[in-house]
Amino acid sequence: MTTVRRESLAEQAAELLLHRIQDGEWRVGSKLPGETTLAPQLGVGRSTAREAIRILAGKGVLATRQGAGVFVLSVEALEPWPSVLGRADILAVLDARAAIETEAAVLAAGRRTSGDLADLNRTLRAREDPQPTISGHVEADLAFHRCIVRAAHSPLLLELFDGFASRSLQAMTNMLRLVDHPESGADQHSHAEIADAIAARDGERAGALTRAHLRTLAARLG
Repeated sequence: MTTVRRESLAEQAAELLLHRIQDGEWRVGSKLPGETTLAPQLGVGRSTAREAIRILAGKGVLATRQGAGVFVLSVEALEPWPSVLGRADILAVLDARAAIETEAAVLAAGRRTSGDLADLNRTLRAREDPQPTISGHVEADLAFHRCIVRAAHSPLLLELFDGFASRSLQAMTNMLRLVDHPESGADQHSHAEIADAIAARDGERAGALTRAHLRTLAARLG
């Protein structure tokens, strides 16, 4: 039986376990043996086997169900998130923003606090100030949109938004270098309308305005 080398045991155990899954020893949906059985098969201790399972769970291969055990979700490890983001083009970034920010705007309209509105209005005023660089304008714009996501009081949506914030900043900056800079008056007005809809607790309008704004950006690339 193949076992692992002594260095980097958890990573090596995870690699060996992945190979065994890919060889068909366990199919998608099937349950892995318990740690006491699996660890000797990998030539490691239970704590190392547990860490190997955690590694593969983080890559989308395994899932731990409390009280039920560990199950196979996929035979392929997910590509690291930074690599996925690095390949995303501008339109892909806008699609992701639309998915996150449209729902966030709807939720923000129903959940925003007076403090959220104060932050939203502050960042709205800040994005109107002339910026010496395109990236400065984009940073001010994203700060406004992040306030909306934060006002949704959905930790997962905020984590998703923050997770690709650097790629979004890069993509939006590149987009504005490819096309004419948006007219500040009309662009600022569309953002003010979104803020007003959230203040009025009009979720349907806030979501529709957000979606329309991002679609307009995407259309500028056409």
